[in-house]
Amino acid sequence: VRLQVQNVEKPLYRGTFHCFQSIIKQESVFGLYKGIGSPMMGLTFINALVFGVQGNTLRALGKDTPLNQFLAGSAAGAIQCIICCPMELAKTRMQLQGTGEYKLKMKNYKNSLDCLIKIYRKEGLRGINRGMVSTFIRETPSFGFYFLTYDCMTRYLGCEAEDSYVIPKLLFSGGMSGIVSWLSTYPVDVIKSRLQADGVGGVTQYNGILDCIRKSYHEEGWKVFTRGLTSTLLRAFPVNAATFATVTVFLMYMRSEDNLRECEPGPVIQQPSSL
Repeated sequence: VRLQVQNVEKPLYRGTFHCFQSIIKQESVFGLYKGIGSPMMGLTFINALVFGVQGNTLRALGKDTPLNQFLAGSAAGAIQCIICCPMELAKTRMQLQGTGEYKLKMKNYKNSLDCLIKIYRKEGLRGINRGMVSTFIRETPSFGFYFLTYDCMTRYLGCEAEDSYVIPKLLFSGGMSGIVSWLSTYPVDVIKSRLQADGVGGVTQYNGILDCIRKSYHEEGWKVFTRGLTSTLLRAFPVNAATFATVTVFLMYMRSEDNLRECEPGPVIQQPSSL
């Protein structure tokens, strides 16, 4: 977020590693965890919603094909925007508070919840849903590629429940899925971050998505749309490796022969692998 929205005329950070060093030096290690309250509140519901919607949509489509995997993932991505957008708004505002051009300004927010409450009181529902359209544009295809890549990777690697290397294979598949999903829509994420950060210092720069794209490109060129990509990919691999492996192993356990009758009331889609 800091790399994506920093002032191009007076940049604070030269890159990912310099940003990391600067945060620790100026704000201690706790600076790395600014805005953590928002993901902690929202990610549980987001992941439950995403995997629940994706699984049920795939069943409703009736056939496990690559296209249906993409469509089911896209449906999950679209629906979870309801939670994702306000969560990321609070996270962005908290991460920028007291830094850069906002350093000398008084801290407005005590925590992520306080941030959302104050935004709601000042701007209403429209305020806490700032960046919703760009979030929707990012998340819908991104989650389609997310689940499609994971499905293709696990099939290609032959992830079977009895395989002694199934956990490393699941971790690798999940990590690669995260990287592909972020690469597919990353420029939109830059625009979303800029829109959600807009107005933090008291000055509004952008009138909407197209205006943000036009001004960002005019001032910084095409490279602006890759700002912060390195740090995002470094985060994406371990996070999504852990997420997908955990969900898959849990479902494998719940769908074992001992629990199959209790946990599968409806018809089960037959897949080439035991996953």
